[in-house]
Amino acid sequence: MARIKQLSKHLINQIAAGEVIERPASVVKELTENSIDAGASRVSIDITNECRNIRIADNGSGIHPDDILLAFSKHATSKINEDNDLFDIHTFGFRGEALASIISISKVTCTTRTSDFETGTKVVCENSEVKQVETGCAVGTIMDVKDLFYNLPVRLKFLKSPSTEFSYIQEVVQNIALSHPEVSLELKKLGKTVLKTTGQNNLTQTIKEVYSYDVTNNLKEVLKTDEISGLKISGFVSTPDYTRSSKKSYHTYINSRAVKCPVFQKAIDMVYKTLTANNKYPFVVLNLDIPPHDVDVNVHPTKKEVRYKNPNQIFNFIFSAIQGGLSNYTEKGTLESFSKPIYKQFEQPDNKDNLLSFPKTNVNNVYIDEKSDSMYIPASFNENFTKTINNQKVNQQQIFIEQSPIEENADKIIGQYRDTYILIETEKGLEIVDQHIAEERYNYEKLQNEKDIVSQMLFVSDVIEVSVTEAEIIKENLSKFERFGYGIEFTSDNEVIFRKIPQILSKVSPKEILADILENIEGNIDNLEENILKTTACKASVKANTPLSIWQMQEIIKKWRTTKMPYTCPHGRPVCHTILHKELAGFFQRAK
Repeated sequence: MARIKQLSKHLINQIAAGEVIERPASVVKELTENSIDAGASRVSIDITNECRNIRIADNGSGIHPDDILLAFSKHATSKINEDNDLFDIHTFGFRGEALASIISISKVTCTTRTSDFETGTKVVCENSEVKQVETGCAVGTIMDVKDLFYNLPVRLKFLKSPSTEFSYIQEVVQNIALSHPEVSLELKKLGKTVLKTTGQNNLTQTIKEVYSYDVTNNLKEVLKTDEISGLKISGFVSTPDYTRSSKKSYHTYINSRAVKCPVFQKAIDMVYKTLTANNKYPFVVLNLDIPPHDVDVNVHPTKKEVRYKNPNQIFNFIFSAIQGGLSNYTEKGTLESFSKPIYKQFEQPDNKDNLLSFPKTNVNNVYIDEKSDSMYIPASFNENFTKTINNQKVNQQQIFIEQSPIEENADKIIGQYRDTYILIETEKGLEIVDQHIAEERYNYEKLQNEKDIVSQMLFVSDVIEVSVTEAEIIKENLSKFERFGYGIEFTSDNEVIFRKIPQILSKVSPKEILADILENIEGNIDNLEENILKTTACKASVKANTPLSIWQMQEIIKKWRTTKMPYTCPHGRPVCHTILHKELAGFFQRAK
């Protein structure tokens, strides 16, 4: 074995760069975050030379000329001073690694000036060597990175196509824009503007600028605070009938820092579990403000991972906030900015009439493995947690939220189309409602909230033959069937009969019910209770191709309007579709 020796400064920086700078998007992320940390209100990013040349200009505070050489040194930063600061971080950066890493793998020119000086400073960096001269420039900083990875041909070889690398850059800029709507960001490719935000400190406007007006038309506001623990979550989630095919649209932030957080993701997934179809995911932009001492961001060099002091509390808080937003509830006040932490004494509102809250639920049986990015949840937790959230009463230590009023008799039912769809004239346009799905949503929530489901005894029941595997499932879960109003008895090892069924299923064949429940399990026993609930709600609902009277249609719509999640059935199918007045008028070439 060779003798031990000290590595050169340049080689140390290159090794560190392998962790911090993965690709061109990493450079954009680090330098743009530095600009925001410097108080910039405008940041311009220009990408050329197949994403290997990156120019970032800002109007931030600039770098003091006496600090400029130190800024490009390893572990030099203005953002923390002592050991305790590591647990009270309010900035993006704090490691002091980014600039030293970047100059070891590219040719960098930095031009900067602070408001205290009439002239600026220009530094040229190559191979970790820094040269400084005086120059004229505006207040702020311009970082000009050229020939990224020029001295690391192996890393250069592993870069993807320029269009793919630029898509990563665009994703980074989008994430930063959504977490800082108060900053105007402009991204250019070969001099052409690809993305631009106006920095109006309005999250809705920023989402429109980054994505489209169509997205904002399908969003529900999420705003919840717990001033005792210093937690606040704000942002938007899409309605369950507006989904994407991947989780790339999960924009989650901790104290305005983009993170990949299993706690956050699991809370989102659980809320939408019975609202969206399989492999469909919502559009989410959420920021969680949390006291810095309750979260550790010093887990990974990229700072994308975090650890919480109390992960179960965080999971509970996020879950109930999203569920509240989707349930047409809004907290008193308006959502102005994404980054306003709450650290003040809780003030109880004077008027508590007709108010309800989402109380803290005991989720001690949820086990989160943050290293493996996974979470274990016991089988009984999914249903019980949702029920607890829905059923518990007001807790004065929680923030209160107010229900939006529902106008009675607002629906003008036109009739029925193909004995399946109910046609309604509304202020917006022609609303088309699937009668089965609408009633299924109502029945599902009704059964979910009932403590004791009313059963009907059966005088005669068909004998139902089941397989050995199905028999074992039923035997092990008889108490779960009983809880949802089913009484099942074995007449032999592989034959069962129903002694009772939920009253709302009095006209449905027990054989058909059991077949559907067992068929939908698909080997996942943990979801048995949920499948019982879904199947019961489905079988109890009016079928398609069933003629209805106006009165029957009114009853279905009236009940559906009272549901908390009126967007989809428990299987994720959309309940309704609206054709806007202007769409119809446009088709017939009418002015209005």
